[in-house]
Amino acid sequence: MSGTIALALQAVTTELTNAGIDGAAGDARHLLAHALEIPADRLTLMLQEPVPAIALRKLDPLVSARLERKPVSHILGRREFWGRVFKVTPDVLDPRPETETLIDIALKRGFTKVLDLGTGSGCILLTLLAEQAGSSGMGVDVSPEALKIAVENRAALGLERQAIFAESDWFTRAAGSFDLIVANPPYISMPEMATLAPEVLRWEPMAALTPGLSGLEAYEDIAAGIGPFLTARGRILLEIGPTQAQLVSDMFVSRGLTLIAVHPDMDGRDRVVELQKAG
Repeated sequence: MSGTIALALQAVTTELTNAGIDGAAGDARHLLAHALEIPADRLTLMLQEPVPAIALRKLDPLVSARLERKPVSHILGRREFWGRVFKVTPDVLDPRPETETLIDIALKRGFTKVLDLGTGSGCILLTLLAEQAGSSGMGVDVSPEALKIAVENRAALGLERQAIFAESDWFTRAAGSFDLIVANPPYISMPEMATLAPEVLRWEPMAALTPGLSGLEAYEDIAAGIGPFLTARGRILLEIGPTQAQLVSDMFVSRGLTLIAVHPDMDGRDRVVELQKAG
């Protein structure tokens, strides 16, 4: 592969497309920009420039990794979420656009203390704290490897004074009470796992994808333990699978919480259950 950036972009796009990779053109842009060490949005301004030999040497293993269905975010080691860049690895769930629905709902009403259950990369907790002045919070995760990534993201965003992290199986090491609890727990049922794209199934942590046979086990654990940790009139926001709204809502309503709303994501699918504790 040689010549101009335009020709290199076309060649990579064709190679990824022929391999059956969805979004091949966008992936090609990000990989080529990474090899050139420029922002992806500058690529179109440089299409007629020659590709340096060193960039071509960098590009080949990037394309090979994508052909193995490794997600672009894992190849680059980063993912943008709510306008910020977060480090990601195979030890954490890749932040997804639909999770921004939860952020949007949380920010529509103020909060001071937030608990993020299953924090992973820390993207939910850190985004909320960065957006809400005067807030602080705690992120818990059962995976020490995930928490290392969360700590790195906290440092990159300068949020050491606002956020603390702890290794915890849901509430076991959580401390205090919170006026906002958020969670994007594993919710894919075991039978559904076989339908996932290779980028997810091969490269993302199994424990962050499925909690067991029904896909509802994590919600059951959270509902059982939430009582002491949510303040009066405090809210909990739960990301869900598109068919789980009624079942998840009923779990928490049976524990005395009030259903506020089930919120759709950008594609109109049920995505976030919002409930409130009586006050």
